[in-house]
Amino acid sequence: MSRTMREPRPVARRPFVRTPLAVLAALLCQGTWAQSDAADTASPRLKSSIQLQDKIPPLSRPERPTFVTGDQITGQNELQTAVEGHGELRRADTVIRGDRLEYFQSTDTAKARGNVFINRAGNTYRGKELELKVDAFEGFFTEPHYEFLATKAYGDAQRIDFVGENNMVVQNGTYSTCRPTGGPDWMPAWLLRADAVKLDQENSIGVAQNGVLEFYGKPVLSASSLSFPLSDARKSGWLPPSVGMSSRDGLEYTQPYYWNIAPNRDATFYPTLMSKRGLDLAGDFRYLENGYRGQMWGNYMPSDKLRDSSRWGYAVTHNGAIDTGITNIGALGLGLNLNRVSDNNYWRDFNRSIPTLTQRLLPNDVSLSWSRDEFFAQFRRLKWQTLQDVTSPITPPYDQAPKLLGRYTRNNLAGFDVMIEGDHTQFQADPTLTNQPNTQRRYAQAVVSRPVLAPGWFITPKLQLYRSDYSFSAPLANGMSQASVSVPTFSLDGGLFFERDASFFGRAYRQTLEPRAMYVNTPYRNQSAIPVYDTALNDFNFATIYTENAFGGRDRIADANKLTLGVTSRLLAPETGAEIARFGVAQRLLFRDQLVTLPGGTPVTNRASDLLLGAAINWTPQWMFDSTVSVSPESKTTNTSSISARYSPSNYRVINAAYRFQRDNSEQIDIGWQWPLNDLWGDKGVDKGPGRGLGPGRWYGVGRLNYDMMNKRMVDAIVGFEYDADCWIGRVVLDRLNTTLVTANTRILFQIEFVGFSRIGASPLQTLRQSIPRYQYLREQVTAPSRFSNYD
Repeated sequence: MSRTMREPRPVARRPFVRTPLAVLAALLCQGTWAQSDAADTASPRLKSSIQLQDKIPPLSRPERPTFVTGDQITGQNELQTAVEGHGELRRADTVIRGDRLEYFQSTDTAKARGNVFINRAGNTYRGKELELKVDAFEGFFTEPHYEFLATKAYGDAQRIDFVGENNMVVQNGTYSTCRPTGGPDWMPAWLLRADAVKLDQENSIGVAQNGVLEFYGKPVLSASSLSFPLSDARKSGWLPPSVGMSSRDGLEYTQPYYWNIAPNRDATFYPTLMSKRGLDLAGDFRYLENGYRGQMWGNYMPSDKLRDSSRWGYAVTHNGAIDTGITNIGALGLGLNLNRVSDNNYWRDFNRSIPTLTQRLLPNDVSLSWSRDEFFAQFRRLKWQTLQDVTSPITPPYDQAPKLLGRYTRNNLAGFDVMIEGDHTQFQADPTLTNQPNTQRRYAQAVVSRPVLAPGWFITPKLQLYRSDYSFSAPLANGMSQASVSVPTFSLDGGLFFERDASFFGRAYRQTLEPRAMYVNTPYRNQSAIPVYDTALNDFNFATIYTENAFGGRDRIADANKLTLGVTSRLLAPETGAEIARFGVAQRLLFRDQLVTLPGGTPVTNRASDLLLGAAINWTPQWMFDSTVSVSPESKTTNTSSISARYSPSNYRVINAAYRFQRDNSEQIDIGWQWPLNDLWGDKGVDKGPGRGLGPGRWYGVGRLNYDMMNKRMVDAIVGFEYDADCWIGRVVLDRLNTTLVTANTRILFQIEFVGFSRIGASPLQTLRQSIPRYQYLREQVTAPSRFSNYD
């Protein structure tokens, strides 16, 4: 049973990546450059045809012509037709064959005997005797063998009763998705036997009465009524149970129930029994409407033996528009992000619940916004729940209770771009924890720029004015109860765009050269006495090096007399414009010391910043390389680096590797993979495409390892195996997650999936998908099969 909401899929985008200086120099060494220009190309469009519809509307079937063929045909016009020898009747998506075939036009009834065959929209049936109303698809079939197109399932029965277009009852029958391999003694790996199986293909539900599920001839599950899906469509009912083992929780048993409330609303309940802790009741509710969407999740454990108390947590998200019913008022938007838990140890003890509740800082954020034309306004209230740990305490952030924001933006006002913004924020926190008073801060910013754009260059002069006023709840150490600061900033940003045709390693490219320079001048204003409420130093990367302010937030405006220089070169595929490689280098030059700092910081006196180098290479679809490195020009040492690579030669084969380094702070290696182990002995199988695997009898290794080189310890580890037996899949995964520097929780997950039927055991699929980039589920149906793929 599936619980996937139907939504448009996001368009995947390649990351914007840069590359080292040495490679950049090699790329720039030859050729003639020209300023770039763009051209649009039109693509032809294909038109659909009603003759090739996969699903034929029931009302149009009687209008389709009927074709009857055979060795000998007799009958009365518009009353009865009888065919002896190789009889065949075709209409729309229905084919009926038999040694003897009779068709009665007045009742639209077909009767067939001997080697009878039906193909109805790709679903096939073979048996001895058939009586069927063709368009209504009502009747019976004796001793049939059936196969379904969507699920690739098949079975035998004493009799099938057809009850309309999408419903049937299989009497004394079997059901399996294991494909026959031949031989009189062959038996499927798994098989469902039942007195009766009701198949509702419209709602994609199968219900077996007095059913027994056998695995290699041994019964593993039996029930008087057993429900199972006929596709990946959502339906209400009990989901397969999950059984696992954890070093912290003991034996875990979860029996989820899914409630398909409506096509755009559903709920799932997750009662879980933990042998070491007790009963946990969890569930979520999702909704998707025109203009808004949201999700609610919560859990409650009445008595947790681990902490000897009741535990709970909830998370609510909502985003969308509010219909006021008043025209010309503008758009109103409501956003909710609420997260709260019962105690400080929740993030450690429930570390596999939803991600927003497994952090130590939990936001409770409510925002109401309005926009119309160039105007925007917002009311926001943000409160934090801080989960403290005595071994690693953290200073709680300030609540914004509330924040009022207004903004006016106007582009091309007599050639100028104008932005005026102001906000009023009440910052609140426990002064005994923050060691500074609460405050009301009023902030205003005016920006005027004059962009000049051309096909091969741009230049943007910009003038900004900042103003902040503070009213403190208690006097500062210097006795001030109020403070203010006003700072102007002038910047000049410009760049050139050149391109040329180039050839490297036998391939043709369109190469670009994009030099850029940005000058910023901000006078010094002493802000050292003002506390910091929402401000931090920006990371040093390609996204922040071309910015006016070195700080993020409103409590510090950095003084500056600086020039940032950089150049980027890209290799583009001339046919598609796809980016094959990107190389970049940038550096910031100071003409005077930067005196404004955060509390405890020191002025920046180096005249040259670290040299920032970046590279991204997607030379072939199979390889991806991405790197960003900063190097000190004085010591010639690397201060930060982030290097990642991915190799994915085909479906179900991917290796991800990453190295991250910050001097005197952290150094980690991260490796993730999914790979067929049969490759090691040369059996690479046949790639059948996404969701179809590489063929039966293959083992796959899956996992992800995150190792802390500085502390010489494994941070997180996931290692497992998958076995694809075509109609069933076995999985075993070891999941180790650190909860503190010295403790960890380890789980072993076992699962058997009967493809197209059900899963038994603790599912590791969500863990594998979240942890391994580009992990592919071995049997995920990407597209619905066409009836023409089984046309006969």
